[in-house]
Amino acid sequence: MNPVPPPAGCLACGVCCCSLLPTYVRLSGEDWARLGDEAERVAHFIGHRAYMKMSAGHCAALQVRPRADGGREYFCTVYDRRPQICRDLARGSPECLGEIATKGGRAGLVT
Repeated sequence: MNPVPPPAGCLACGVCCCSLLPTYVRLSGEDWARLGDEAERVAHFIGHRAYMKMSAGHCAALQVRPRADGGREYFCTVYDRRPQICRDLARGSPECLGEIATKGGRAGLVT
C-alpha cells in the first residue's frame, strides 16, 4: 500500500473534522471552558458527556470558504479554542494520514 501524502496544509483538507458519529469529538471540562461563549454554538451534551456538535457529516465549527482559484479552504471557527484532541492531531502524523486514508473523500463533500 502506498502511503497517503499529508495535505499541503490543514486548510486544504479538513478531513479530520468529518464524521457521521454524534460522539466523534468528546470534550473535557477544560475543553468546554476553553470554548467559552462559543461552547453553546459548537458543542452540546449527550447524556452527561459533552461533545462537539456534528452537522451534515462534519464538526459544527468547520467552515468552508471558496478560494480565488475555485477550490475550497476548510477552517475551524474556534481554532484558538479548539479541544485538546484537535490540538494533539498533528498534520502529517500517522493519525492524520489514517484519517485521510479512511475518509479522504468526505471533506470534498462539505459545503
